[in-house]
Parts: sequence; C-alpha cells; structure tokens
Amino acid sequence: MALKPLSALKLKHFEEIIKKELSDSRIYIDKANQDQSIGAKESSGDLSSYAFHQADQGSDTNLMEQTVMLMEQERDKIRLLNDALIRISDGNYGVCEICGEQIPENRLEIIPYARYCMDCKTKEEAKRRHK
Repeated sequence: MALKPLSALKLKHFEEIIKKELSDSRIYIDKANQDQSIGAKESSGDLSSYAFHQADQGSDTNLMEQTVMLMEQERDKIRLLNDALIRISDGNYGVCEICGEQIPENRLEIIPYARYCMDCKTKEEAKRRHK
C-alpha cells in the first residue's frame, strides 16, 4: 500500500527532530571528550591518581573502552542524521531506499534517520544474520 508523500509541514517537523538529535549527539560527544581529557590529565599527574590495584586498572580500562564505543555509535548516528537532512533537501526523505515505498511516519518519529521501511529492514537484517 503506497502512502502519500510527506507534506512540507511534516518534512519541517522531521527536520526539527533531526536537528535536535544532532545537537544532543554533539553535546554528548563534547562532554565525553571533556571527561576523557580530564581523566587523562589526572592520570598524567602524580602517582596518587593511578589505580594501584589490578582490578581498579581493569575497571578504568573497561570504562574508557565503553566510552570510546559509545562515542563511535554517536558519531555513526550523526552521520545518519546528516544523511537524513540531505534526503530532506533532495526530496527523498521518508522513502525506502530498497522498495521505493513511503516509510510510515510512526517509524520516522522513532528513527528519524530510517532509510528502509520495516519489511525491507527486516529482510536486510535476516540477510546479514545468514552470512
């Protein structure tokens, strides 16, 4: 069932959602960078800032790795959000890149950078699992 294209008002609504998420992601990354930089400065100082127990050192390393992983996920999200803004300006926003059908608005409300309708996304994920 083909859905009608998004109106200019709806496109503006989704553009605002995307810009808000972009801002939130950038704030998160900036804060994480500041936290890491503060941690690096503290650990480069005197020996009293070093973790003396192996378990503490492992916890510190694990926390840093998790922070880096989360920052990478946020950077990926920023890329996807920027791509969605380009699709809005190109007139392709809300159209599934596989089947060409409109992506339902309720899906775009939850994942404003969605590139696929649910059917195509499910098929893509199934293909990846079977490789």
